[in-house]
Amino acid sequence: MPNDELLLRQQQLLTRSAELRHELSQQAQILTKPLAMADKAREIVHWLASNPAWPAGAVLALIVLRPRRTLVWGGRLWWGWQSYRQARRWIQNQG
Repeated sequence: MPNDELLLRQQQLLTRSAELRHELSQQAQILTKPLAMADKAREIVHWLASNPAWPAGAVLALIVLRPRRTLVWGGRLWWGWQSYRQARRWIQNQG
């Protein structure tokens, strides 16, 4: 293959590579907001884990102010947690 053809092919490949990088960056813009929300949720969970007195105080306030509603929602959350654990165990056993 003559040198001119190799240089032309190299230029075509570089151009195509630039187009693909641009296209990928455009498509990745769709993920910006969901990833930012996930980062924010992770920060909140980290903060709650490092400051356990605040969520404990909030739960205590709910128990004092709305005991029946707290028990109902506590039962629902417990049921959801148990269902999640069962589903996770079932999936692990299937694999």
